[in-house]
Amino acid sequence: MTEEPIRILITGGTFDKEYDELTGRLYFRDSHLPEMLKLGRCNLRLEVRTLMMVDSLEMTDADRNLILEQCRKAPERRIVITHGTDTMVETARTLGGNPGDRTIVLTGAMVPYKFGSSDGLFNLGSALAFVQTLPAGVYVAMNGRCFAWDRVRKNRETGMFEPA
Repeated sequence: MTEEPIRILITGGTFDKEYDELTGRLYFRDSHLPEMLKLGRCNLRLEVRTLMMVDSLEMTDADRNLILEQCRKAPERRIVITHGTDTMVETARTLGGNPGDRTIVLTGAMVPYKFGSSDGLFNLGSALAFVQTLPAGVYVAMNGRCFAWDRVRKNRETGMFEPA
């Protein structure tokens, strides 16, 4: 049996932020995803595409529609999307109505990867495992848990995703 390829769509979010020590600001340079996959010794057939590098609070409806369009056009049936956690649920709702025969998993991080204490590597690994095993649908995978797109919320007090 041939291993099914997985498409990864990068959209930015805390996952890919860096810290400017002079200004104290977080910013985007390049995605850390290739480094993370190498560190995790990922052995999967992946097609990686950067769609945008934005904070999810600045993501627009046009950005979400671009993500939806890219999911629909992708030849792969299994898709992981790296995304900022603040509006991840909104994007999941945009995608959730009709994914067809695709399994789409959104994931992100509460702490930037470059900080060294990030949950991003764990979340990425979990998302890659979930996307291979779940049936068609749209999901949010964070902190070892996976939620259907229409039954999840981010608890802003705890910083955790939970059932809605």
